[in-house]
Amino acid sequence: MTTDFQTSVPPPIRPAQRGMLTRWLRRAGILLAMLLGGVLVAMVLLRFFDLPKTPVMLFDRLFGQTVDHRPVPLSRVSANVIRAVITSEDGRFCQHGGVDLDELKDAIEDARTGRPRGASTITMQVVKNVFLWPQRSYVRKALELPLAYALDLIVPKRRILEIYLNIAEWGPGIYGVEAAAWNAFGKSAARLDEAEAALLAVSLPNPAGRDAGDPSRSMERLARRLQQRMAARPDLDCLGLKDSR
Repeated sequence: MTTDFQTSVPPPIRPAQRGMLTRWLRRAGILLAMLLGGVLVAMVLLRFFDLPKTPVMLFDRLFGQTVDHRPVPLSRVSANVIRAVITSEDGRFCQHGGVDLDELKDAIEDARTGRPRGASTITMQVVKNVFLWPQRSYVRKALELPLAYALDLIVPKRRILEIYLNIAEWGPGIYGVEAAAWNAFGKSAARLDEAEAALLAVSLPNPAGRDAGDPSRSMERLARRLQQRMAARPDLDCLGLKDSR
């Protein structure tokens, strides 16, 4: 007994098609290399020059949102703010190389158990806000990791924190710690006390829903807990600062 059947075999790739595919791959490789080169050049420039506006700020302006952005050097930011933001956002900022692998592993484990949480370092947030896009995706996260390592190698920690504090969103159209301080407390970032700094820091994860100038009870509780954690004196050595309280 015999059975007739026909096996479907894809047609061979013709030389002309193979040549076209090779050309497209070469062009894609060149384009990718140019993009990466451009990002590295931009990182070098960020080490020495202030960023006028981030893509998110420009996007806000494009859609009619008023943008309040008042860049200041780190020397004009209260040490209370520096301690509060590092404690809240990236406790190992002075120890990791752009990516906190321990925090990343813990976040992956929590996600497996149904408790997702962020693991972005301050360096990764700078990369996201300056070079990438705000929408969450696996592609963006995959790009964040190597770019964060590169930024940490090219730009000093002190400068990375300075950039972050000047571009972080603290409310609709409010960017940077100086604008946040004036909008919330009517004073400069250099004059913020510990309680005010803690309120600003705990508003960072949800700038649209948390107002440091008019905090809810739950937000005040978060700020008090943050102040307790700040008492452990975070490592500020990489910033050339000492917590001398």
